[in-house]
Amino acid sequence: MSGARGAVPAIRVAGLRTSFGTNEVLAGVDLEVAPGTILGYLGPNGAGKTTTVRILTALRSEWTGEVLVDGFDPSEQPLEVKARIGYVPENAALYGSLTLAEFLLFVGRLHGLPDETIRARAEVFLEVFELEARLGTRISTLSKGMRQKVLLTSALLHAPRILFLDEPLSGLDVASTVLVKTLLRQLADSGRTIFYCSHVMDVVERLCDRIAILHRGRIVAEGTPTELAESGRGETLESVFAELTRSSDSRAGVERIVEALDSN
Repeated sequence: MSGARGAVPAIRVAGLRTSFGTNEVLAGVDLEVAPGTILGYLGPNGAGKTTTVRILTALRSEWTGEVLVDGFDPSEQPLEVKARIGYVPENAALYGSLTLAEFLLFVGRLHGLPDETIRARAEVFLEVFELEARLGTRISTLSKGMRQKVLLTSALLHAPRILFLDEPLSGLDVASTVLVKTLLRQLADSGRTIFYCSHVMDVVERLCDRIAILHRGRIVAEGTPTELAESGRGETLESVFAELTRSSDSRAGVERIVEALDSN
């Protein structure tokens, strides 16, 4: 069940522009995400996906245009925005010297949660994620998959209305991947909004209600997976993506590499 179209958007972006020096990274992004929607945000490396997320999560203030996250401007009202969102970046630096219990208490207190609420919620998350036996373990000793579950737990601890996720399934085993995808679907069905960045096309195609493709700082396509597949640009999301971002030309490059290997 996807978010209702026409509802007051959980995320609204209009004419968003930002640059690094003379390099314009976002060149007029327009996007709306309804509550209860899982939006897949796709683009090749360097397209501006991470920069978009940093602006939406109030981590970058140098931009022009209009941005509202749950009705708040992340540049002018960053604390209001951060109180309403959870964020799992692709490469997060965790406090490795802290134990899992210490880290979750630290994160929960940053959000102003009472210790009893933190412990009660953490107990549920860690039991479901099969990490309850690791409460006294230093985070630096956890596996990549375990650290990813810790990140998801910390992003959900304060019950945010909007989640920003960048490759959230990275490092997870098959069972944990299924669990997280099921969790995200139920969170969206309960009215929460999920902004999902990934390069894994088949997951995005199956999980997301709507998909936006970013190329060279602009949204070049947006719609449901079915709408994109029926757009005439390809039969699958991968082929649509390749056509829109011109990455279909990579086949010629691959053939050149193989020829070079076979020539000597």
